[in-house]
Amino acid sequence: MSFVETLKIIVFGLVEGFTEWLPISSTGHMILVNELIRLNQPDEYYKVFEVVIQLGAILAVVTTFFRQLWPFARRRSNGRVGLVPSRVDLWVKIIVACIPAAVIGILFDDLLDKYLYNGFVVALMLILYGVFFILIEKRNETVDFHINRLQDLDMRTAIYIGLFQCLALIPGTSRSGATILGAMLIGVARTPAAEFSFFLSVPVMFGASFLKLIKFGFAFTGPQLFYLILGMVIAYIVSVYCINFLMRYIRKNSFAIFGYYRIGLGIIVLIWFAISALLH
Repeated sequence: MSFVETLKIIVFGLVEGFTEWLPISSTGHMILVNELIRLNQPDEYYKVFEVVIQLGAILAVVTTFFRQLWPFARRRSNGRVGLVPSRVDLWVKIIVACIPAAVIGILFDDLLDKYLYNGFVVALMLILYGVFFILIEKRNETVDFHINRLQDLDMRTAIYIGLFQCLALIPGTSRSGATILGAMLIGVARTPAAEFSFFLSVPVMFGASFLKLIKFGFAFTGPQLFYLILGMVIAYIVSVYCINFLMRYIRKNSFAIFGYYRIGLGIIVLIWFAISALLH
């Protein structure tokens, strides 16, 4: 194992943990970081690494919202463990909402990897969705949301949010950004929009990681497996903090600040790639 390579993995884990839940595109940031500090690993390994590392972040959702997500509970009447109908209903909505992105992701996974996973696409999407965030939050100043609790989210709304999630297959879009923006457009308040966005990530990222691992064939060397686990652990720890921060932040603030951040970063990235192209 290389000390320098381990330091790079720590950076990737920090970036993943900080950006997975903020609507600023974790995949986009990971692509950009890889442009600056490339791992000394085969491209096939990195394609698996950048997806599977997100499992650490996903486990942060599972532990943070465990009581809301775990479908079983002990009944007070007889002390037996049974299914909680409201939680089962939530999981049905989550699974149904994940189907569109899962189907498109499976069908077009190779094409997306080949043509869209680059810094130029990331920069454009950062800027475009940054503008969307600012415009939508400006609109929201005069809008009364009709869904203010997660319990009030019906199946039709869940499916619509799932359709918005398909936009996140383009790197730089941000899965949380696409689903939160979409949810607010159709009348879901910020807090339930963010919560449902987090919950959607669980089956989506488990499925995406499983698909990548199957394609790779689990053919990891000892150091590669260590790097993957280390990245996941760091992403988990940082994600726990970021999830709690974001939920506190949006109770009193809008997402507009993330829009400005996306635009600024996107412009910097475009300039970076323009200079790099001129130098080469």
